[in-house]
Amino acid sequence: QVQLVESGGGLVQPGGSLRLSCAFSGSRFSIYAMAWYRQAPGDERELVARISSTGVTTNYADSVRGRFTVSRDAAKNTAYLQMNNLKPEDAAVYYCAAIHPITNYDYWGQGTQVTVSS
Repeated sequence: QVQLVESGGGLVQPGGSLRLSCAFSGSRFSIYAMAWYRQAPGDERELVARISSTGVTTNYADSVRGRFTVSRDAAKNTAYLQMNNLKPEDAAVYYCAAIHPITNYDYWGQGTQVTVSS
């Protein structure tokens, strides 16, 4: 059973940076695409970034392109989301997801809170 554990959230001032981590276990990390989503209070969950199983292809929401970078480390079975130049509107609970390559079933982590405030 795939398990995902996010970490790295916290409080940061506008313009600051955070790096979120998503530790993967329970299956073969290298075959899963990984994605980061976020959900602010009262809003729907939105896709922030996605990285293919090989790490070659990445996709970003328009709102974060150029500020956020998604990556993965096969040796550590971990996906990352580097967030730079954070804005108050980036504040949300951030979730990572692992997408099964055949069924497209999404496994989810428990989420990590990101607060952007001065």
